[in-house]
Amino acid sequence: MRETVHRHLGKLLAGTALAVAGTAAMVAVTLPGTAGADDSGGARGGGGGGPRAAGRAAEGPDGVRPGVVERAPAQREQGTGRDPLTDDEIRRVEKAAVTGRLSVTGRDAGGGRGPQRLAVDLAEPGPGEADDPDAPRRADVTLYDYRTDTLVTTTVDLRTGKAERTGTRRGVQPPPSRAENAEAARILIASALGAGLREDYKDATGRELTSPDQLELSGGVYRAAPGAQPAVLDDCGVQRCVRLFSKARNGPWIDTRDLVIDLSTRKAAALDRG
Repeated sequence: MRETVHRHLGKLLAGTALAVAGTAAMVAVTLPGTAGADDSGGARGGGGGGPRAAGRAAEGPDGVRPGVVERAPAQREQGTGRDPLTDDEIRRVEKAAVTGRLSVTGRDAGGGRGPQRLAVDLAEPGPGEADDPDAPRRADVTLYDYRTDTLVTTTVDLRTGKAERTGTRRGVQPPPSRAENAEAARILIASALGAGLREDYKDATGRELTSPDQLELSGGVYRAAPGAQPAVLDDCGVQRCVRLFSKARNGPWIDTRDLVIDLSTRKAAALDRG
């Protein structure tokens, strides 16, 4: 695994697409960025023609007023139409979706009670509702129950707070959430197969790797294909398996692409090299 470890900062081009060969399908992988642009956009209070705000700081010795950062407007509790979901709406629909038996029997990626939350999205309008300004505003809540390896999607009416419908499917694997990537890294770090990752991290940073919080992670779902992996991964696709892209925080990439973590069984395995 250590043959392709990138040990030097600045050597990896941001935005490089990773082509993963083989018969395993990777879904929606996004590598964390390695550099950010300077996007500071504070307005300068110079000699512009706009009205001057009351209480603004006095001019500096060069006659230029310092920039002022205005407080963001308070977010409404309830959006309208096709507005993005508010934080309050997301909290309410997640609570509405995780009720009843699922809230007790479901299990998340870490084995805790209740299903794993994957995503909350504004639902598409129903038939005949696209041009109706008074059409109900709904959200789709996507959950994964690790006890049964089942994807659960619940549609909640944002006005009433009630679940309108719930669907369950097996063998459907959306991209892993941030929490799932972290759990996969936790399993890998603790496993025998994580020895190379731990050694590479220490070589790069001088510190012991003990927690996923020390890494920047992104990942993709791994699906099994006959003969393309060790037998322990044959159920990946029905079970929830993740392949990680790992980077030391403020440090280099560490190649973990040959390793697959089965979150359903909490085991890691190395892909066969062809």
